[in-house]
Amino acid sequence: MNEMTQLNRLRSEVPWPDPTELRAEEQRLLSEIAAFGASSPARPPGRTYRLPDRPVGLRGILRVNLRTSLAIGAMAAAITAIVYFAPSAPDKGSAVQVAPVAMSAVLQRAADTASERDDLAPNPGQFLAYELQVMFPVKLKEDGKEVRYLDRSLFKVWLPVEGSPLDGGVMSSEHLEPKPFPGESLPAEAKRREGGVAAPSKLTGYDIRPDHRRTDYAYLSRLPTDPAGMREHLYRDLARDPLADYTAWGNVGSMITRAYMPAAQRAALFRAAGTIPGVETVNEAEDAAGRRGVAVAMVNKFGGVRHEYIFDPTTYLYLGERVVVVDAATAGAPEGTLLTSTAQLKVEVVDHAPEVRTG
Repeated sequence: MNEMTQLNRLRSEVPWPDPTELRAEEQRLLSEIAAFGASSPARPPGRTYRLPDRPVGLRGILRVNLRTSLAIGAMAAAITAIVYFAPSAPDKGSAVQVAPVAMSAVLQRAADTASERDDLAPNPGQFLAYELQVMFPVKLKEDGKEVRYLDRSLFKVWLPVEGSPLDGGVMSSEHLEPKPFPGESLPAEAKRREGGVAAPSKLTGYDIRPDHRRTDYAYLSRLPTDPAGMREHLYRDLARDPLADYTAWGNVGSMITRAYMPAAQRAALFRAAGTIPGVETVNEAEDAAGRRGVAVAMVNKFGGVRHEYIFDPTTYLYLGERVVVVDAATAGAPEGTLLTSTAQLKVEVVDHAPEVRTG
């Protein structure tokens, strides 16, 4: 009996929470995951991707009980465990229009244009405010039957310029109009959630990242400005095993998603990312907000997926990320299945995070 068989048996014994409990726990969980970026996987991500028969969503470093974590899934990558749905039509990003290159032209251009736009210059004590859109599938029980739909949510996250997200970080969320799961009708529960707003609340949980994996602006602004130094940072403390390159690729994501760095470090990051073995270019990709772009990606053979970072095809501004199945047998989902879809809509500097109600 392998570990996945054991895990599948364990999942079957976990009771489903009712919708009210699920919503309450989901909000608490989302509050926690917003504190963390798309951090690198600690073990072959295939261990996580093969859980499509429970609600899943964003990936992070979370403190959850077993019952809810399996029911909601790891709503994680700091908003990345992986979400699952079978698309109604093949996803264009998953077509055979992928070109492996020694140095991605997309990343090269993103690096070249990093200094061409006005750079944010936050000061200690200020906050970076992010507006994010996320789409992920939800699976729950309604009238004794399992139902599914595609949840669309808008998150606003305020993170301190320096230090842990838990030291003053705040998040609010709003449920956008949901979409029916391909081939299915929209359940009543999804309609009830539409328009629901969660007032600003403090980020909670545990930030267990090592110090060198911090993603606050103050720390990122001290990183090397040369590609060689930045590449060394991406691989710092990684074991020399087949997962190292993909883990480094995940580290790239943690530094551009729900994180902001000066242009010099950003350019170095993109050039360093282009030297990671296995980087590919995907000529058509779409983020969670429907914006079309070009992506750079890496296939994770352990999970059977391709992890993409999407850029505007004209300005090479970072748009968002997504994960697409490329190996059905390994991923446990049809080839072309979109697992996660996020969009970073806005980043700005503010003096204060919104007030949080207490009591």
